[in-house]
Amino acid sequence: MAALQMICAFIVALGVLITFHELGHFLVARRCGVKVLQFSVGFGRPLWSRKYGPDNTEFVIGAFPLGGYVKMLDEREGFVAGTERARAFNNKSLGERVAIVAAGPIFNFIFAVLAYWIVYIIGITGLKPVIGSVQEGSPAVHAGFQVDDEITEINGRATPTWNSALELLVAGVIDHSTAAVRVKDVQGLERLLAVELSAIPIDSMAEGNLLNLLGVEPARPSIPAVIGAVTQQGAAWQAGLAQGDRIAAVDGVIVRDWQHWVEIVRAAPEVPLSVSISRAGEAMELTMTPEAKVSGQGSIIGFIGAGLDPGYEVDQSLFATESYPAHTALAKGAGKTLDMTVVTLQILWRMVTGQASLKNLSGPVSIAQYAGQTAQLGIVAFLGFLAIVSISLAILNLLPVPLLDGGHLFYYFIEFLKGSPVSDSTQMLGQRIGLVLLFSLMALAIFNDLVRLAG
Repeated sequence: MAALQMICAFIVALGVLITFHELGHFLVARRCGVKVLQFSVGFGRPLWSRKYGPDNTEFVIGAFPLGGYVKMLDEREGFVAGTERARAFNNKSLGERVAIVAAGPIFNFIFAVLAYWIVYIIGITGLKPVIGSVQEGSPAVHAGFQVDDEITEINGRATPTWNSALELLVAGVIDHSTAAVRVKDVQGLERLLAVELSAIPIDSMAEGNLLNLLGVEPARPSIPAVIGAVTQQGAAWQAGLAQGDRIAAVDGVIVRDWQHWVEIVRAAPEVPLSVSISRAGEAMELTMTPEAKVSGQGSIIGFIGAGLDPGYEVDQSLFATESYPAHTALAKGAGKTLDMTVVTLQILWRMVTGQASLKNLSGPVSIAQYAGQTAQLGIVAFLGFLAIVSISLAILNLLPVPLLDGGHLFYYFIEFLKGSPVSDSTQMLGQRIGLVLLFSLMALAIFNDLVRLAG
């Protein structure tokens, strides 16, 4: 079921983003008077096709979902009747052709703004950025962080949740900058701290270790380690764990709370554990071996198929919800899209210049995993995932690589400078080079996916 959910979420994500991208080309082409012959989401054998509209445009869903296209009337691709020459793409002005080609990536940016807009209207709920512990000798200690400090601002921007704080810290790591962090202690007194982020490696941060590298741990609600639902045939079920069991100790180590229990299990894939439990007031000993599972970051973790009691009431004072009225949410969505665009471009530049590893590239397998995970978390998480992928898709398509929209725009820039179109032979050579570059990029991304799966 988990694999099926992941596949369905992946197909939905690609379908929505590709459709929106191609819709940009389609609408602007129609606006410029170009005849559209085919609108396809996906490549290969058609799974569904229908013809609509005055131009009898064929709408197609292809069997291979990694892409799409809008086929327009063009004299370079076949005979065009004299009565329709004015509607051919190649006969449109340079400005109109630029607008049609650029519309796809622009629509992806627009989609991201709309997705974040909805997210901010619904609201993002998360833990308040309160410091739970500080490691000795860490950058956090040198900066002056203390236990129970709440981060209220970073570089003048409010941080109601850890999610918003981490986004600004990530941007600082990529910038190699020093962050101005405003904190508030338990008495309500505020301090302004300078947190040096330039020494944190981008590759280590990309593995999800930013807070550990800073030397801080978030304050979390103390949830008792009491078992809720147990999945049949899972490691917990096979060991004899049942709903209502309280975990007392593992291998003689006292379990403090649910978070501690999760950390112990995740750190022990395929390692037998001696688990002390309390069931209806009676002490019992069980032996349990967590299954090995690949996490979203590609590491191997322990998994037992047991969850927290859904009826347990968590202290809500440690949580905050970031939400805004519709007009403010739209501005926040646009700002978030700009921020994520800048961060993505910076990471891409770091990879090109060798300051960040190419292992940070993700392929279809990783995207499918994230699609499934965010879909399980709810509409807010899934929309946030779609927005990030949409921004990445826009940036990828704007790269000056032949076969991509950016390659065509580069040709049009040369045409603007020299006053005449780039020759067909040059464009054909560029397409061959672009094909090699794209296949190489895809092969590298898939290789990275396989390495993550292999641990």
